[in-house]
Amino acid sequence: MIVCSCNVIMRKDIEEVITGLLVEDAWQLITPGVVYHAMKKRGRCCGCFPNVISIIVDVTERYHREIETPDDKIIPFIQKIRAEHERCETARMIARQARLRRTAA
Repeated sequence: MIVCSCNVIMRKDIEEVITGLLVEDAWQLITPGVVYHAMKKRGRCCGCFPNVISIIVDVTERYHREIETPDDKIIPFIQKIRAEHERCETARMIARQARLRRTAA
């Protein structure tokens, strides 16, 4: 499945990069920018970033479950990532609504 149509990046490519980054440091904070930099790409329209964040959360959680990280360590970590994702999505939605209001006025 294509996640980024601007750069034609597939989900499996993103998952492989994230897994490689986690192998290097299982506790690093992985962002879409880090993923794209590792692929020697850059976000163009950045519309895919929310999906990339969801993939980061999924792969990070799966990775830590596979290496049997204790739940008391992984759950707060994943919750922080999810909370940041939700915060960004809320800010994006508010900005979109503001743009629509300005356009309608």
